[in-house]
Amino acid sequence: MNPVYVLHFVNLFFAGILAGMETAIHYGLHGPTQVLSGQSQIQLRQALVLRLRILVPAFFVPAAVSGIAVAILDGTAPGFWFRCVGMLAVLVWVVIRVIGTVPINSATLTWQAGAPPTNWRAQVDHAERFHILGVWAAVVAFASFLTAAALKLAAH
Repeated sequence: MNPVYVLHFVNLFFAGILAGMETAIHYGLHGPTQVLSGQSQIQLRQALVLRLRILVPAFFVPAAVSGIAVAILDGTAPGFWFRCVGMLAVLVWVVIRVIGTVPINSATLTWQAGAPPTNWRAQVDHAERFHILGVWAAVVAFASFLTAAALKLAAH
């Protein structure tokens, strides 16, 4: 089997899992957390941050590295522009996470659940506006890499 095809599969696997995680976290957890009391919501957020700060990079890093490798190895093969869009979406995802969600996640870990900062809900709401963009960046990256792989397969 061609190693580039294996690399495409690895890229699609990790990009797909990342997009799925992002979607499930935002659309599956965001609403239900809003009905919890402040203390319970903070405890849940802290538990999620502790787990996801390991899990998300475990899928993001291979998705990004394999995406770069596929983009370089495939060059201008069919799907070139979709690979470029996929890499741009990955870059957008990183910027959004670094600017918008990593700071609030780090701050959340320092909060006392029984005595959070007075503006904690405003901080969370601000981060959620960034998070939705990150979700869609991950989805666009996966869809772009998938389309690029399909175009390459169709050409052969």
